[in-house]
Amino acid sequence: MIELADSVASTSGILKYARECDSEEIIVGTEVGIIHRLHKENPDKKFYPASPRAICPNMKLTNLEKVLWALEDMAPRIEVPLEVAWGARRAIDKMLAVR
Repeated sequence: MIELADSVASTSGILKYARECDSEEIIVGTEVGIIHRLHKENPDKKFYPASPRAICPNMKLTNLEKVLWALEDMAPRIEVPLEVAWGARRAIDKMLAVR
């Protein structure tokens, strides 16, 4: 599938590609949850999932109530080696810097 794609990107890259490309119809080869956001941000374009079964059950477990609980209780606590933590911090800083 990657060899056939016009673009291979992260979630933010997919959103940017959809916004900037001239195509009116786009096949999206990632978790189907992004389709709703693509439609919302690009109402003049049509998006099709490469597979309607591309559903990530772990992504569906997170909701606003659970995020609020985690932020209020600072739980669950996850400990990782310092070098992993620094790499993760850099990635999060980059994500937050994107506007």
